[in-house]
Amino acid sequence: MTYSSSYNSPCAACKFLRRKCVPGCIFSPHFPPEEKEKFVNVHKIFGARNVAKLLKELLPHQRATAASSLAYEAEARVRDPVLGCFGVISSLQRQVDRLRKELHNANADLVWFACNDISLHTAQPRTPEAIGGGNVDFGAGEGGGILYQTGGVPILYEMTWNDIYNYYGGGMDASN
Repeated sequence: MTYSSSYNSPCAACKFLRRKCVPGCIFSPHFPPEEKEKFVNVHKIFGARNVAKLLKELLPHQRATAASSLAYEAEARVRDPVLGCFGVISSLQRQVDRLRKELHNANADLVWFACNDISLHTAQPRTPEAIGGGNVDFGAGEGGGILYQTGGVPILYEMTWNDIYNYYGGGMDASN
């Protein structure tokens, strides 16, 4: 996949460094001529000599991944010179944490709504024995958590909201 030998066009590195691109150029497979900005960022952050040395020390099948990683890190450093990739990773981690909290709150809201809907539809809670046997599996521990009511009194639940809803006759399928 060397671009320089088959098309007589130097790779982005050799074009930027203003040198002749030889058939065994270490940069050629990783920095094609049309991706000049990719090499410019890598050169600006790491230096061409350091990148060439690093790529030569790696096994051939590892070079593409290393060049891609260097290019990503260099682009992140150009965008944010202080934090670089760490800034991107931190931002994504905060987003994951926020989404986990939203998911937990949504699950708690669904349990709350399901429990309120159940109290409107059933006067007596049905037991597993009344449904047809005591061998009912609700997946305890897989979707449980804490449900906070308006008064701030925590209620522990051990089942996912749809298991509670289906158990008490709410029905998420066409059978109820």
